[in-house]
Amino acid sequence: MNTTHPAERILLGPGPSPVPARVLRALGAPTLGHLDPQYLAIMDETCERLRQVFRTRNPLTFPVSGTGMAGMECLAVNLIEPGDEVIVGVNGVFGGRMKDVMERCGATVHALEAPWGEVFSLDQVAAALKAHPKSRIVALVQAETSTGALQSLEGMADLVHGAGALFLVDAVTSLGGHELRVDDWGIDAIYSGTQKCLSCPPGLSPVSFGERALARMDARKSKPQSWYLDVSMLRKYYLAGAGAGGGRVYHHTAPINMTYALNEALAIVLEEGLDARIARHAAAHQRLRAGLEAMGLSYIPKHSLHTLNCIGIPAGADDLKVRRRLLDEYGIEIGAGLGVMAGKAWRIGLMGHGATTRNVDLVLTALREVLK
Repeated sequence: MNTTHPAERILLGPGPSPVPARVLRALGAPTLGHLDPQYLAIMDETCERLRQVFRTRNPLTFPVSGTGMAGMECLAVNLIEPGDEVIVGVNGVFGGRMKDVMERCGATVHALEAPWGEVFSLDQVAAALKAHPKSRIVALVQAETSTGALQSLEGMADLVHGAGALFLVDAVTSLGGHELRVDDWGIDAIYSGTQKCLSCPPGLSPVSFGERALARMDARKSKPQSWYLDVSMLRKYYLAGAGAGGGRVYHHTAPINMTYALNEALAIVLEEGLDARIARHAAAHQRLRAGLEAMGLSYIPKHSLHTLNCIGIPAGADDLKVRRRLLDEYGIEIGAGLGVMAGKAWRIGLMGHGATTRNVDLVLTALREVLK
């Protein structure tokens, strides 16, 4: 291992996930200009494939230039104006981060809190809306990467829309690995990341905005605080015919080669089929869970993600030493606990190209040996 030739790792942590050779080859294709007709055709195809994976017909579905946190900020800066009241579900690191980002946009954030590892019920969201009737947004994390908890989203939008608010979702660790239906579930705006279940290198954040979200943006009284993430300008580049005279309007230089990579990664997802891919993640999770529980290891969340498995560190095990031995002796990366779970949990990711029987059996065998 050196700085010129990084070692190959078996990435079974909270992200990034293993990247298929097809995607890496796509990344190395010739770079085009960001207004080249051939590149624009590739970009349009990428956006259409994103719609299929999000299961939405939203025209404004595109990859933000930046990782998943750029997607989080993109939703916040475009849908929040100073003084707005919003409700954010905080049951882990990323709900807390969303709260922070929205406060930086000038919002008054009402935190709907739950212990780490737990999720929110319809009744809890309804009670929060009743307690804060002026809230203009309700935001939840579907896949809380810090705890491995899976949040149910069905029925949430009916409550939120009934109160006149928008429903926003973080799907960074769920898109392409868990059931997610943007249109059927009434999600108004959503963001994800390329480096998780899509098995693409980090660097883009897929987002999608529905009609209610677009209407909210069009009714703004002030400009978004971020020029770079201002969707009123970005949509004139990503949507054909949306610019002056019906042409594309330059905003910033798009990450050309990363778009190639995402387009190929989405092609792989759709070739496998979303339903089959989700079933594969579920099967890998069940196999891992059975093996871990046979070793006496317990899951922390009651409602566990298939894509990110959060388990308690057994008594007597040294967190850092175990993870270091897995890395040095087996080339396997797993994740440490975050926040209140630091030193108390391991996080094992089974995402995208990494959600295989081979990887499950490998990490179980390696962990069993290291814990002897």
